Amino acid sequence: MKIDYEGKTFRSVSNSAAGEVGTKTVFHYHQHGRIVSAEYSGGEIASGHLLATCDHEGCLDVAYHHVNKSGKLMAGVCKSTPEILPDGRIRLHESWTWTLGGQGSGESTIEEIL
Repeated sequence: MKIDYEGKTFRSVSNSAAGEVGTKTVFHYHQHGRIVSAEYSGGEIASGHLLATCDHEGCLDVAYHHVNKSGKLMAGVCKSTPEILPDGRIRLHESWTWTLGGQGSGESTIEEIL
């Protein structure tokens, strides 16, 4: 399965309690070869970025960082596994862990906005 993330926009649909991304957080993705990046903001997130590598199945190995609305710098790592929905949109199932500013780990889901 080959997935192209270039120009895709995603919104969070679920997150674990330890996470800060919420339903008002929007992600704008870009892709150049195997390298995927995104900017995100909204809800509790003032400004954030992620950088990832993409494998041949579209799975992402992600490092992310953001500043939340309280002004605190947060960072972590994430593994994202894609699912193609019946309408052709991409859903990403994410397993993440805080590495700076937060504690613990969790699961989240984001879906492509058409």
